[in-house]
Amino acid sequence: MALPSWIWKHALAYSAVLSSLLNPTHAAPSTSLSATNYVANSVTAIRQLNNAFYDVETGLWGSAWWNSANAFTTLADFAQLRLNEANQLNLGGFLRNTYTQAQIASVSVAKFVNSAGLPQTLHCINGRGCSASFAASLPTTLQRRGFADFLDDFYDDEGWWALALIHAHDATGDQDYLDSAIEIFNDMQTGQGTPCGGGIYWSKDRTYVNAIANELYLSVAASLANRVPSNGTYLKIAKAQWQWFKQSGMINANHLINDGLDSNCKNNGLTTWSYNQGVILGGLSELARATGDGSLLTTASAIANAAINALSNSNGILVEADKCELNPGNCGTDGQQFKGAFIRNLRYLNDMAPSANFKNFILRNAQSIWNNDRNSDNLLGVAWTGPYVAATGSAHSSALDALVAAIAVS
Repeated sequence: MALPSWIWKHALAYSAVLSSLLNPTHAAPSTSLSATNYVANSVTAIRQLNNAFYDVETGLWGSAWWNSANAFTTLADFAQLRLNEANQLNLGGFLRNTYTQAQIASVSVAKFVNSAGLPQTLHCINGRGCSASFAASLPTTLQRRGFADFLDDFYDDEGWWALALIHAHDATGDQDYLDSAIEIFNDMQTGQGTPCGGGIYWSKDRTYVNAIANELYLSVAASLANRVPSNGTYLKIAKAQWQWFKQSGMINANHLINDGLDSNCKNNGLTTWSYNQGVILGGLSELARATGDGSLLTTASAIANAAINALSNSNGILVEADKCELNPGNCGTDGQQFKGAFIRNLRYLNDMAPSANFKNFILRNAQSIWNNDRNSDNLLGVAWTGPYVAATGSAHSSALDALVAAIAVS
């Protein structure tokens, strides 16, 4: 289906372990590909993402809300790296259509953390998927509404969309995107007032303080500080948010980030999901750019290397924290998005603090995806190690993050 035309516009670390985290030894990929190969692979994967999963009516990929913000971000990042190919793929049209249509789609959403500690989101979009059995399966009552201005009841969802729109602004220069990101961030600030001395809640029911919402809050604030430097509020918030986060207890003794805080504002010990290790890297990179404080990059590098060590298999390929890829449910729609968020933000850190370990990790994963996690239709699954598992929009766009990151580091 044809899309609208669009014209492109132009001391957290303990000293005993810090050295090993900052100076790890990991092999380079067994074979070297050029940036041209990664561009070609990304172009193929982008075509399939849009052909197989994009809904022009809703502007969403795979009928998933926050996941679509991640796909949107990946396309914007590709456009920044390869504008000519992005124009040939009409990515500006996809971004603009999503910007217009996603805000008027009728969306019902519920979120919960299952018994295994895996966050899950359930949606029905424009009346699809809203059967009685669907509604009965939900732990909370759905509120059906259009997400005007990309706002909903979950602050992490809002953060994903704010970052997506910031990256679209970077790629296109369109002020609409940045203005919308600012509006979203204004709403995110209503999540303040937790009992834990700072930070924001996960959702507007104000019951859980978790890592991902607070990492996104930091990342959006720091990103806006770099793009609207005339407004000093963003930098003030970003600096205060990081001071709170690093003292919150969510970063454990192994330099990994658990899912959140318990009712006593202590680390709840829940799973160290890959996306929680990732978003903080982008947030600290933006804050380092805004402040010139190199110690932020040192801290981010320690977290990144700890995550690579903890979440890689014996071949150095990223595997989710609970190894859910080949288990029943294959990590669920939410979990299938996590690894892409990690590797995308690792690339942002590498832009600021280049590391052979980061580069080799990104290239090794991009190659494994293409060789082991792809079917004959060039769809990409959730198991980056292989074997291929039937792709979803979330799994495919997450794997695409690795291909785009490989372009950036090649």
